[in-house]
Amino acid sequence: MKQRGVTIWFTGLSGSGKSTIAHALETELRRQGYGLEILDGDIVRTNLTKGLGFSREDRDENIRRIGFVAHLLTRNGVIVLVSAISPYRAIRDEVRERIDDFVEVYVDAPLEVCEDRDVKGLYKRARAGEIKQFTGIDDPYEAPLNPEVHCHTDAETVEESVAKVVAKLTELDYLQQPAVV
Repeated sequence: MKQRGVTIWFTGLSGSGKSTIAHALETELRRQGYGLEILDGDIVRTNLTKGLGFSREDRDENIRRIGFVAHLLTRNGVIVLVSAISPYRAIRDEVRERIDDFVEVYVDAPLEVCEDRDVKGLYKRARAGEIKQFTGIDDPYEAPLNPEVHCHTDAETVEESVAKVVAKLTELDYLQQPAVV
């Protein structure tokens, strides 16, 4: 199937639902016959960006590397789902400028909701001072100013969030219009 490549960049706090939405979108797009790849921030950090820390410079380098891989895949017709906190607006904008086909999805949930969802206990450890430079606690998260899609995961279901992303991708001609029967 001939398809148009696009990078769909999910950004938001840890626990906001980025990976959950990305994996649900993956399921839906594969069901429709699209070819895609997922670049999940946690998995990328254990492979592509292993050894980078959490200073601003290291976080920016992490996002640049993810963006580079996403760009290569996108220009070769692959739909790329990136799920990464990517807390700094400037580096997200830098990556957006390099990738012609780029859709930013802001996965938004209040900090309290993200902390309640935290199965790894990272927020608790950050609040106890065990983890330094943790986004949302002692390091900032700069929300996107004009994302193509804004998901409010404290107020909508995963299915509703996925539907919003699919609708935007269809509107932008990355996905084919469903046939009317």
